[in-house]
Amino acid sequence: MKAGIVGLPNVGKSTLFNCLSNAKAQSANFPFCTIEPNIGVVNVPDPRIARLEELVKPERVQMATVDIVDIAGLVKGASKGEGLGNQFLGNIRECNAIIHVLRCFDNDNIVHVDGNVNPIRDKETIDIELQLKDLETVEKRLEKTNRAAKTGNKEAQAEKALLDRIRQTLMEAKSARTVIPQNQDEVDMMEEFQLITTKPVLYVCNVDEASAVNGNKYVDQVRELVKDENAEVIILSVGAEADITELESYEERQVFLEDMGLTEPGSAVLIRAAYKLLKLQTYFTAGVKEVRAWTINIGDTAPKAAGVIHTDFEKGFIRAEVIAFEDFSNFGSEAKVKEAGKLRVEGKEYIVKDGDVMHFRFNV
Repeated sequence: MKAGIVGLPNVGKSTLFNCLSNAKAQSANFPFCTIEPNIGVVNVPDPRIARLEELVKPERVQMATVDIVDIAGLVKGASKGEGLGNQFLGNIRECNAIIHVLRCFDNDNIVHVDGNVNPIRDKETIDIELQLKDLETVEKRLEKTNRAAKTGNKEAQAEKALLDRIRQTLMEAKSARTVIPQNQDEVDMMEEFQLITTKPVLYVCNVDEASAVNGNKYVDQVRELVKDENAEVIILSVGAEADITELESYEERQVFLEDMGLTEPGSAVLIRAAYKLLKLQTYFTAGVKEVRAWTINIGDTAPKAAGVIHTDFEKGFIRAEVIAFEDFSNFGSEAKVKEAGKLRVEGKEYIVKDGDVMHFRFNV
């Protein structure tokens, strides 16, 4: 599962990517600096794993990760192949969620591709290009579906009805994610269409350091614009985040954050938000050899969660021994949790909860 960072050229995408991944994607003051999409495997900050490490004292610790993709800046006309349009759209199609970076700071030394700072216009530029590409996809698909629907094929008729609704929505300059599926068949069809504007999105307002806590007039404009989109808006001073990553010690970074009025880097907030946007959650295994966070989809059953460790665990699943993270933290050890009667034995139907500490019994 990958989240792609998108935006116009020069809004801070590659600098943000560097902060998130510590991979050194090239970052420069001109458009199309990032041509090949850079992929960073990013640790998901989680204070729970530090608590488990403190209690269990394992030999090693492994955090959950999420893949972040830095994609070339998009310009007007991308849907028709302008700039790196086709490549950009291909790269974004392969991502499962979108992190849309908007420039919300004034700085005469950093050129804006459209001449001045206007996050509303910038957002609309990206939205329109993505919607135009989706419209092209929908119309191509309709050509084929219309022929089948005319023969009386019920499946084709249902698909045509949904495609017509999506087409109308896109023609109104709205994203396909605003089309609400009426039943499970429509949910499945929407997934199959692989439209770019159905992907979940979060907005990152890249602000100056002074606006990192409370935002500014540009952030207010973005919030007002997206209030009906059911999308999260995150404020981040990408320049300050880059400075923080350059500092050697944890203490120096904390002093820098305190001076800015922050309790943690904005990049940590963003990574957790991206993880949630991808509908991912974490369960833990905790033993003296290793404390580890495992990534699963929200709604996964215990056997599915076991399969993330090894396919044999899923195939031969017998049961899961489960401790809620809060219980593990409060009682301080697995033995004490058992004494208190808080360890549960769950079967194949159990839906794993975020933060469960699990041990699997299996037989192959």
